[in-house]
Amino acid sequence: MDLAQTSSGKTHRDENFPVASFLIAPRHRAPILAFYDFVRAADDISDHPTLGAQEKLDLLDALDDALMGKAKEDAEVARRLRETCRERGLDPQHARDLIAAFKRDVTQLRYRDWDDLIDYCRYSAMPVGRFVCDLHGEDPARVWAANDALCAALQVINHLQDCGKDYRNLDRVYLPQDSLAAHAASVEMLSQERAPPPLLATIREVNEKTARLLKQSRSFADLIDDTRLSMEIGAIQTLAEHLVARLAVADPLGETVHDGKFGFAVKGAMGALGALLRRISRPRRAVSETVARTGQ
Repeated sequence: MDLAQTSSGKTHRDENFPVASFLIAPRHRAPILAFYDFVRAADDISDHPTLGAQEKLDLLDALDDALMGKAKEDAEVARRLRETCRERGLDPQHARDLIAAFKRDVTQLRYRDWDDLIDYCRYSAMPVGRFVCDLHGEDPARVWAANDALCAALQVINHLQDCGKDYRNLDRVYLPQDSLAAHAASVEMLSQERAPPPLLATIREVNEKTARLLKQSRSFADLIDDTRLSMEIGAIQTLAEHLVARLAVADPLGETVHDGKFGFAVKGAMGALGALLRRISRPRRAVSETVARTGQ
């Protein structure tokens, strides 16, 4: 089976959070979409409903080889990302980390505890933001910690929204096993139309930990040099905070968590505007802080 046969048809416009939106400078959108298309191809392989585990692993290895220029047959998505990385001086390791995450999706269906889940996010989510930051020339020492917190939060939010579907369709459970046990919940409860109280308590606990990640990432947009990227991050942070607030009261098995397109756009715009307004006021703050330090 080739990549064309494994494709889900999903595009960046179908994602829960913005991907290369109009806020991103035009010169950076094509590289981000090249990265997205490669990752989407890998994700579609790992989620394919009829492929066996070994077939998935073999296809993911072939995609990784193609990215590194080692494959006999050069997949288009791999070639495009490989050329993008070469032209922009970017490390393809971020994409390779995601390949490792999708291979883990094939081989690991349960997560022991929160630390185990975050370790998965180190490969499945954090490299996405790191690639975008690197593309914009941002300083890893300054921004990666906040990036990692936000990206991990986005990943867990998606897991919580899709927890029933992931279990029913793929037998994947990202809710930590120790949290399920602490609330006397079972993975079989994920097949029900409504979450029983023990399962709902587990979801709430994981959601609270996700909210703490978002507190760690709240300064992310303000650490970014590129104004347009800062606004994009501000939009994503606001959308994530809204979804965490929604998951604190909603049942993802029986209720829609995500807003419609209009609500999504409005909340994202508010987050982007907030990041811009803080940036506009920042130079004056910087001047006042310098005066305070020097006494001049």
